[in-house]
Amino acid sequence: MLSMVLQHIPSWIILVQALLLLIIPLLLLKLTRWLRKALNGRHSARSDMRSAAEMEKKSGKDSTHTVFKLTGQYAAEITLIREHTSRNADVKIREFTIKGTQTRVAVLTIDGLCDNDIIDTHLITPLMLSGVPESEADGFADSSHSINSYLKTRLLPVTDIAETQTLGDLVQSVLIGTTGLLVEGMEGAFLLFSAGGKSRSLEEPLSEALLRGPRVGFTERLADNTGLLRLHGKNESLSITRHQVGTRVKKDLVIAYMKDIADDGLVQEVTQRIQRMDIDDPLESGYVEQLIEDNILSPFQQVHNTERPDRVIGALLEGRVAILLDGTPFALIVPVTFSMLLQSPEDYYERWISGSFVRLLRMLAAMLALLAPALYVSFISFHPGLIPTRLALSIIETRQGVPFPSLLEVLIMEIAIEILREAGIRLPKPIGPAMGIVGGLIIGDAAVNAGIVSPFLVIVVAVTAISSFTIPSYSAGISLRFLRFIGMFCAAFLGLFGVVMFFLFLCSHIVKLRSFGVPYASPLVPYRFSDWKDLLIRLPLQVMKERPQMIKTKDSDRKK
Repeated sequence: MLSMVLQHIPSWIILVQALLLLIIPLLLLKLTRWLRKALNGRHSARSDMRSAAEMEKKSGKDSTHTVFKLTGQYAAEITLIREHTSRNADVKIREFTIKGTQTRVAVLTIDGLCDNDIIDTHLITPLMLSGVPESEADGFADSSHSINSYLKTRLLPVTDIAETQTLGDLVQSVLIGTTGLLVEGMEGAFLLFSAGGKSRSLEEPLSEALLRGPRVGFTERLADNTGLLRLHGKNESLSITRHQVGTRVKKDLVIAYMKDIADDGLVQEVTQRIQRMDIDDPLESGYVEQLIEDNILSPFQQVHNTERPDRVIGALLEGRVAILLDGTPFALIVPVTFSMLLQSPEDYYERWISGSFVRLLRMLAAMLALLAPALYVSFISFHPGLIPTRLALSIIETRQGVPFPSLLEVLIMEIAIEILREAGIRLPKPIGPAMGIVGGLIIGDAAVNAGIVSPFLVIVVAVTAISSFTIPSYSAGISLRFLRFIGMFCAAFLGLFGVVMFFLFLCSHIVKLRSFGVPYASPLVPYRFSDWKDLLIRLPLQVMKERPQMIKTKDSDRKK
């Protein structure tokens, strides 16, 4: 009886594999929670230190120049401005007297950021050559209010003009490209927006090339980008709110949304996360993306980035929110789902049958890019019996003489391909693609001839690399490339059980993940069949009459 029972007990290898299937996910879950608590505690400490520093500034420890009030005492104020900008050689101060009066003025500009033609034509020329008529000169300098009113209504033909009352705001505005105008006898100073400098022309996006679609992308100038949104989305409901981010280097950031479509709660959540950002200088929108995402430990991006204005407008019409930062051509879109990362704007520009076919092909390629090397390792090392006999004999014949185990063999080729891909990106454009293709062919052929890898593995690695290129989002492709290595290690330790465990753990993480309150796996989990019209396949536009339900929009109808 005991012997019969012992015969039905699995071998110790199967028991160890089952135990690891239970322990590894629990350990990963505990590690994730510990890291999240540690990072949250560190962020809280930095926030407390930041608050204490702000309290010290408010208590009077800030510099005198920053809070100095501009009261119209020209000589003292211009001396302070020169002291405050003495270390900035690119700050230009042009002093002269308004024609017809004895009132002195100073024009403050920064070299390279201001348009000198605009300043000469619309600022210096009216003040120096036109000036104040003799009949009005006596009453011009009676009071600060009269000087302010006369200049704005008679002598400053500038569209965008503002005022500031402190020296610190004046200098800070000048340093970011605004023209300052200091007038004797007038409280405060004028800020005239005459942006100039070099700007890149509108070009086709390099990171999201399409065969059919608009050939224009965002640039590094925020005004050009918001203008493109207005041009592509001629709708009065398009709302663009402006914010400033950065504690040391101030940069403009805008939040764009359709006010009659986007949920107010989503807009408020995006605004609050932007306002909570604590960083010296957001050099690129990638900084913003990392500071506002929900889960910083997830390998998947929870904020989508794009260079295409048409993609941003399409997202806004679905009820999403866009974030644009000055100095970068990449706009951010929130919330984002996993299926959205595998979709391309070209899916909607082509007919629905061909667009759906390409989308399904892209999803299959994403699965190959993630799991193909792991399946190869598991079948070769643990489950050769699952391979058809003729194919198995062919693989065994090609692997004869290979000195490395399957995992090390795959790692050699995958790392070589990743190095070639990275080198192709960094090299100059004329030789980058050629180097990648030629390098891959030479290394693969040399590795096979040297007996380091098998020819079948070269096919697997090549199919994996080509499949990863089909993913429209470069950031999503990086995530799958990273996860591919984890899948290979799981397959090397536990075989097909490890691959299944890796895939299930990945699915459970995606199901649990959220992007600004929207489930990352929507519309699969939670199940919303109405949103499947634009999931695996893209149904005809005549059928897609409603916006996605996973985004709580004010207006759910696409067509009126």
